[in-house]
Amino acid sequence: MTNSERASYIRGLMDGLGLDPEAKETKIFNAMVELLDDLAVSVEELEDEYAELGQQVDEIDEDLGSLESEYYGLEDDECCGCGCGHHHHDDDDMTFEVTCPSCGDTIQLDDSMLDEGQIVCPGCGEHLEFDFDDEEEDSETEEEK
Repeated sequence: MTNSERASYIRGLMDGLGLDPEAKETKIFNAMVELLDDLAVSVEELEDEYAELGQQVDEIDEDLGSLESEYYGLEDDECCGCGCGHHHHDDDDMTFEVTCPSCGDTIQLDDSMLDEGQIVCPGCGEHLEFDFDDEEEDSETEEEK
């Protein structure tokens, strides 16, 4: 039984009581049943809109999956497994791209290069450092204040 059907059933029960339409109690009951009717209709509309939105999200997800497959040239089972949708050459040896701030060249880095914390740009010879701890220390210092 839907909420609208239940609200109609309650109205029928109330009508069956033969209450005096001018009595204060009857007016209160009528107002409550009208509210139940309105709420039931609103909930049904929300449920319909929610179902439609769910279908749209499913369609978007399928479209995004197709785009990822076309763009990266991968099937779902070829993803690196981290949930990013990207494919890395080896699961154990992920690569990253950085842009040199001096010459603008794109440099391919792997985990071992990042672990060293520094490289020399092959394009311009600029010394580049990678220090990921500063961000964590800065946020901890700010939280302590």
